[in-house]
Amino acid sequence: MRLNLGCGHNKRAGWINVDKFAACKPDQIVDLESLPWPWPDNQVEEVLLNHVLEHLGAAPDVYISIMKELWRVCRNGAVVTIVVPHPRHDDFLIDPTHVRPITAQGLQMFSRKMNEEWARIGAANTPLALYHGIDFDFVSAEMRLEEPWGSDFERGKIDHKTVNEAVRRFNNIVKEQKFVLRTVK
Repeated sequence: MRLNLGCGHNKRAGWINVDKFAACKPDQIVDLESLPWPWPDNQVEEVLLNHVLEHLGAAPDVYISIMKELWRVCRNGAVVTIVVPHPRHDDFLIDPTHVRPITAQGLQMFSRKMNEEWARIGAANTPLALYHGIDFDFVSAEMRLEEPWGSDFERGKIDHKTVNEAVRRFNNIVKEQKFVLRTVK
């Protein structure tokens, strides 16, 4: 089973396209903040959350419950792809329905391996995977740069160090981020 959660009008063939709003004509109408979700344990092999997760879980308990539910329905090794606007881009900032910034570091809090490493070195990061008995390996992170940053990077006019420094200092450098997680059970 493959779930395209919060599909909107971007449906995928061969997937169960899920949205809260009937106007999108999804395969299933599901409010992802209403738990539990209607799918059985350990049945999902792939999940796509394309510009969805930043709309969910304004309250920390709700967000954590969504992550627990995501882990519950996924089988071991399931791939979870999350695409979100960068929290320091106007695309994130201007939309009043964006309730939660999604970052690599925030998602790593759901990785048992990262939690154990943080405990070993005495880091103050909250070990959410250990607290809640869930585990997602953090596989990869990509960023799509806003222009002219993207073109300048592609042409070699700027390097990773320059981009990373700009991201720490300014808004509207990274347009969106893509994270890939793998469920560990």
